[in-house]
Amino acid sequence: MMIQLTPVSAALDAARQAELLYLLQHDCGSCHGMTRKGGLGPPLLPGNLRDRPVALMENAVLDGRPGTPMPPWRGLLTEQEARWLVEAMLRGEGL
Repeated sequence: MMIQLTPVSAALDAARQAELLYLLQHDCGSCHGMTRKGGLGPPLLPGNLRDRPVALMENAVLDGRPGTPMPPWRGLLTEQEARWLVEAMLRGEGL
């Protein structure tokens, strides 16, 4: 199954992309494992995510997942930034 993404990287400057990658590696990694192979949270590897709807993943980043330790990041991240993080996970960036 091929995932169609609308690239947002052009809309985010390089400095913000670096900050988001740091967040992905360290903040997300603290629960999902530093190599994103899973931990308290499920794995965030391209192979584990490719069949999930992009919008569902963006919503999980922005609004958290009720009943789980996954916190909401809305207010700290824009929708564009959440999309960039999802795209980065699907590309396997930072692994």
